[in-house]
Amino acid sequence: MKSIVILVSGRGSNMEAIVRAAIPGAIISAVISNRPDAKGLEFAAARSIATGVVDHKAFATREAFDKALAEAIDMHRPDLVVLAGFMRVLSDDFVRHYEGRLLNIHPSLLPAFPGLHTHRRALEAGIRIHGATVHFVTAALDCGPVVIQAAVPVLCGDDEEALAARVLVQEHRIYPQAVRWFVEGRLALSPEGRVSVQGEARPDAGWTVPALEATPTSASGACGTDS
Repeated sequence: MKSIVILVSGRGSNMEAIVRAAIPGAIISAVISNRPDAKGLEFAAARSIATGVVDHKAFATREAFDKALAEAIDMHRPDLVVLAGFMRVLSDDFVRHYEGRLLNIHPSLLPAFPGLHTHRRALEAGIRIHGATVHFVTAALDCGPVVIQAAVPVLCGDDEEALAARVLVQEHRIYPQAVRWFVEGRLALSPEGRVSVQGEARPDAGWTVPALEATPTSASGACGTDS
């Protein structure tokens, strides 16, 4: 069995999706948060999953927090550490400690829109396709090797909330899939930093494009109007 530790800062809906997936060969050993009031801890505890809190406010430096967090994680001897809405920038030493076994999900089609407020920035940029990315974590923020992506259309009249909800549906699909591939030993990382899925015949193994044909556009590619 592969031991998985999931880190959350709030509701942890992606953590819930992974737990509900009940991936064969995997055990969720613990859910750990940097916030004692994180709702995700309640979900985990209700399912008899060990929980822990390492409150970042109790530490003077990021490095001290990361050291304590790593100690809490390593108690569970994880094969994989999953960031599921964990809202802390991790130090280089922490990332190196879990190199090749630390996954994150980001609500954009990386390398587009790294960092925060991705949906707002996507709408401001006027793009027609948005999405989510699961990637291995490296020292560079939101720049690690991509495991899988899912694309969604940006619809006329979308606001941040509507677009975020459409992306979140896909996050809940692709994150369990990425974890499943890891548990099955099917993720291969090349020296150039590219991920392939072993034993997967489809050329689009790391790419899903649901319902893109639903994107409404005018002949010029801009949103049409009813005028």
